[in-house]
Amino acid sequence: MRRFKMPPQILRLVLLTIAIVGSYLTARAFLTPPSFHQYGWFRGDALEEIASRKPLYAGKKACDECHSDIIQKLSKGEHKLISCESCHGPAQAHADNPDLKLYKITDGDCLRCHEAEPARPKFVKQIIGKEHYRGDRCIGCHVPHHPSEVP
Repeated sequence: MRRFKMPPQILRLVLLTIAIVGSYLTARAFLTPPSFHQYGWFRGDALEEIASRKPLYAGKKACDECHSDIIQKLSKGEHKLISCESCHGPAQAHADNPDLKLYKITDGDCLRCHEAEPARPKFVKQIIGKEHYRGDRCIGCHVPHHPSEVP
């Protein structure tokens, strides 16, 4: 009886496939952290690492402790739903030490939300920055905490 003989190119492909799969499984066994899959497709130790980070954002309540007049004014304007830190940047360091200054608002910060884009909702007032400017900054004509007011 004649024995089956596999062609050499097929034998090489089978051996190469076994080597690749074996390398992958070996690397996966050594490189996968032990806490992986503890909470689904996530690394369980990541929760402790994230919780140990120092917070960057203070929240609107921290701003309200010292700047309640601005918060009151803001609550009646167009920006009432926007957090202070959306424009001023992370403020936890300022909340901890009021002597530290907050991020100064620039025209780019206004344009981040108000530059005309078709995907943006129509209730957000939009402008085309190059056509709208008259050489002055946004805050030259608009009060940032109540933009419909004229300074």
